[in-house]
Order: sequence, then C-alpha cells, then structure tokens
Amino acid sequence: MAGQTIEFKGKTLELDEDGFLQDPDLWDEEIAEFFAKEESIPELTEEHWKVINYIRDYYLQFGIAPMIRKIGKACDMPVKHMYQIFPTGLDKGACRCAGLPKPTGCV
Repeated sequence: MAGQTIEFKGKTLELDEDGFLQDPDLWDEEIAEFFAKEESIPELTEEHWKVINYIRDYYLQFGIAPMIRKIGKACDMPVKHMYQIFPTGLDKGACRCAGLPKPTGCV
C-alpha cells in the first residue's frame, strides 16, 4: 500500500501507509505536536518530551527504536505510565511523535 504526502508549514512530508514520517531529518517539534494531536494527545508535556527526545536520540545513534524497558529505565518512568501518556502505544504514538519510521521490531 502506498503512503501519502502532506504539506505542513511549507514542508512536503512523505508518510507511510500508517502515517509515519519517512524522512526523520524533516522532523521538528511542531511536527511532533501535530502528530500528538492525531494520536489523541492534546498537549505534549515534559514527560512526553523526555520519551520523545530519548527515542529520537537513540534512533539517530543506532538506526533503530529502543526497546520499551530501555526507554523506561533511561527516562525513569514505569512502562505502565508510558502507555498512559501515549495511549496508542510507544510503537505508534511515541515513535510517530519522534519522527521515526514505523518500528519493525518490538519497541
């Protein structure tokens, strides 16, 4: 299934069929806020940003999204709480807000 293209604040963004950004280099905080609203997160809090920034930094360093336990430990946050602040899950909500392509493994 083909993805889609959207225009966002003067940028053309390529998304896959699940709405994940295809080029992480085009990501910025406004895009994160846009995706958050689509993921039923009305406002990104400091906790959200802690997870988003960790996931993004890890991805840029290693080329994959980190596993859930690694995120929880690095962000000093119980896994259950992360699922409360990202209701669609870390694989969809958090990774999408962080501007990553859709994870292939177990996030």
